[in-house]
Amino acid sequence: MIPRFTRTWATFTPSAGAQIWLPQSGKSPCLNGASRFRRTWKPTKWRNSKRSFRNRNIGWRRNPAPPTPSRNLRMSEVRIPAFAKINLRLDILGKRADTYHELRTIFQTLSLHDEIWLKTSRQPGITLTIQGNASLAAEPTQKNLVYRAVDAVKRKLKIGGGVEIELKKRIPAGGGLGGGSSDAVAAMLGYLQLTRKKLVPAQMLEIAAPLGADVPFFLLGGRALGVNRGDEIYPLQDILKMHVLVVVPQGIRVATPDAFRWVNAKPLGLTKSAVDPKLIQFCALSWSAQGSGLSNDFEGPVFRRHPRLDQIKRALLQKGATEASLAGSGSAVFGIFPSPAMARRAAVGFPHDQTFVCETLSRERYARRMRIAE
Repeated sequence: MIPRFTRTWATFTPSAGAQIWLPQSGKSPCLNGASRFRRTWKPTKWRNSKRSFRNRNIGWRRNPAPPTPSRNLRMSEVRIPAFAKINLRLDILGKRADTYHELRTIFQTLSLHDEIWLKTSRQPGITLTIQGNASLAAEPTQKNLVYRAVDAVKRKLKIGGGVEIELKKRIPAGGGLGGGSSDAVAAMLGYLQLTRKKLVPAQMLEIAAPLGADVPFFLLGGRALGVNRGDEIYPLQDILKMHVLVVVPQGIRVATPDAFRWVNAKPLGLTKSAVDPKLIQFCALSWSAQGSGLSNDFEGPVFRRHPRLDQIKRALLQKGATEASLAGSGSAVFGIFPSPAMARRAAVGFPHDQTFVCETLSRERYARRMRIAE
C-alpha cells in the first residue's frame, strides 16, 4: 500500500496564556521571537489516519490547518488576585531624622484576596469601578492606589489607549492587612499582562515605593523581612503552611498615622538599637515551629485605645489558637490554628465581627497566581 503523508503541528504558548498554533516549517510566523520549527513528514497507514470523516475519501489531501492569529494579537481582558498580608513580627526601633519610624518586620501573604479585572477600552484614560466597599468607592478615583499605579505604568511606558478596571473588595480597609497596597501591585502587574509590556524589577520598585511603605513587599510575596520604613525587602525561607483566622471588629478602624502617633505619645519599649543583630539573625533563620515569635509593638498603644481588640486576641487564644497578634497597625487581629476546622469553629464565636478563615501563601504559589517570572 502506498503510504500517505501527514503534516504535524506544534503549539507555542506565550507568557500571556494565549494558545497559538504554528506549522512545523522553517517559515513560521515566529510571534514575539518564538523559535522556528522544522518541517516534518512522516508516513502513516490508511487505517491509522486521523483525518476527519468528511475528508476520508479525498486521497492524499491533508486536513485544513488551524488558523494562525495576527501578529497584533493582544489580550482584551485580565483577571488577577490581590492577596492580603499579616505581620508575623513588627518591631518599632524609634523615630528617624526624616520623621519616619525605623521598623523591622516580617511580612507574610495570606490566601485572602481581592479581585481585579482589567480590560481594554476604546475610551481614553483609566476608568475605575469598586465593588464591596461603598466608602472606598465614594472617594476620588485619582487618589486610589490602583488608579495611581496603573497611571504611573502608562506614563513610564508611554502607553496610549484606555483601560477599564473593576476592583472587587474582600479585604477590609483599615484592618492592617495591606489591601490597598496589594491592589496597587496587582493592578500594575495585570496592566502589564494586558498590554504585553514588561518592566524590569528596578523600574517596578521605582513605581511601587512612592505609593506606600509596604507596597514593595507585594512585588515579592511569601515571607520576607522589611527594614527601614518596611520598604526595603529581603526574601526569607517560606515556612510550613499555617491556618489563620482573621477577625475584623465591627466599627473599629485604625489609621496607620494615628497608630504611630499613639506610639510616640508613650514610647514603651522603644529602646532598641536601630541595628539589632539578634533580630536580623532571627529573621534570617527558618522558624522551627509554626507561629513562634509573633510580636507587634503596636499592640500596647492600640489596645489601650481599643480594648475590644485585646479581648479578641484573648478570645482567639482561648478558642485554640497557638498564637495571636494584631495585624499591622490594626484593627484586624489574627490567630494561628492547628487546622482549618478549628479555625472555622472559632470563627463562630465572633458573630458580630467579620471573620476570614485562610492560610499562608508561599512565595512560589504567590508568584504562580500573580504570573510573576521567577
